[in-house]
Amino acid sequence: MKKSLIATLLIAAAATAQAQAQSAACAKTDAKEISALFDRWNASLATGNPDQVVANYAKDGVLSPTVSNKVRTNHAEIRDYFVHFLDKGPQGKIDTRIVKIGCNLAQDVGTYTFTFKDGSKVSGRYTYVYEFVNGQWLISHHHSSAMPEKAAAHSH
Repeated sequence: MKKSLIATLLIAAAATAQAQAQSAACAKTDAKEISALFDRWNASLATGNPDQVVANYAKDGVLSPTVSNKVRTNHAEIRDYFVHFLDKGPQGKIDTRIVKIGCNLAQDVGTYTFTFKDGSKVSGRYTYVYEFVNGQWLISHHHSSAMPEKAAAHSH
């Protein structure tokens, strides 16, 4: 009886280890796919629907937004931010970008410019950290901040 219990426990442990190894398998991706995640997020802004935007974020995703002092740490808080942000009709454009890829994690870091429906523009720095969850890339952390220095006037 003892031997069969030990054998059962060993089989269960092996099955658990195999399942963990399979779940730890790294999703195949490249810089082009990770860069396209911004386009997906930006397209969700264009819908004007905060729920479409929030769908890009992991359940425990974190948003450190540009125009709010409050860090948002769940879908309800992230949604609340975008309800107000979307009123301005934002559309983003990447100015510079660096993509780094790890195992089921990727970073997209750089600068972007938002144009609003009133014609105004704001340049900022961004970091998107993506994680591969249940077969899709979701934002686990999004930090955005306005550029701290005014751009120098271009003289010709």
